[in-house]
Amino acid sequence: MQARPPLPLRWLNATWQGFIGPLKLAWLHRQLLLLLAKRDVTGRTSGTLIGLGWLLLQPVLQVLGFWFLLTVVLKIKSPERGVAFVDYFLIGILSWFFISEVLSRSLNVFQEFAGLYQRTLFPMIILPLVPLVLAGAIYLFVNVALVAVIISPAKIPWAIFNMSLLILWLIPICYLLALAGLFIKDVGQMFPFFISLTLYLTPILYMPAQVPDSMQWVLIVNPIADVMALIHATTQDMVWDWWQGARLLGLWLFLLAPAWVLFHRAQPHIREML
Repeated sequence: MQARPPLPLRWLNATWQGFIGPLKLAWLHRQLLLLLAKRDVTGRTSGTLIGLGWLLLQPVLQVLGFWFLLTVVLKIKSPERGVAFVDYFLIGILSWFFISEVLSRSLNVFQEFAGLYQRTLFPMIILPLVPLVLAGAIYLFVNVALVAVIISPAKIPWAIFNMSLLILWLIPICYLLALAGLFIKDVGQMFPFFISLTLYLTPILYMPAQVPDSMQWVLIVNPIADVMALIHATTQDMVWDWWQGARLLGLWLFLLAPAWVLFHRAQPHIREML
């Protein structure tokens, strides 16, 4: 009987599979992913005059609404030096909209697409990638446009880099949330509160320097704060601590193996839950 590899090697192999597996699946089933994205767009915009345009307009109108509130109604002035708060807020809130939409849809992705896999053979393993594909394409376009308008066209490559990195970083979280939303119903009840709390505990409505020293630990335990720090550092030349990057990488590496292993173990039971 062949001996099993040591636990560290098994963990490293699962981590590698958790990284490369979804990317292989996305490429192998790229036509199916695009078809599902198109089906999703059709379902959400059926009967409207501009169709896909509404999915682009929604984040654009939200950004314009906040810009109007901050600059016209509240008349928040830009400082003589440093980053203007309005620009800082708009870049951060758009990224948070993307994260919130992807995570919220991942939570219910199996319920949403149940009709596809309950009665037929279907690669269920690609379903958690669907919210990332559609929202990623929409918010990448809007993010690039926003960065070009309020900062500089020279920062467009950084905007593309940030969105690509964020999509990659969210993959294991999407798989874990898809399973949690299906098998642990309480998660769906708690999630709206959790995602709202994340907004308040992340330096989006305020700058990191405004957080009291006694509350700085919140920024350390909140990974979305590290995400925002990276985005602002690359697009708005704000301060970046390498520890923030290390925490993001460490959390991502830590989640890859559990997401991949748990999904494969739970996959035979997914049909039974609906």
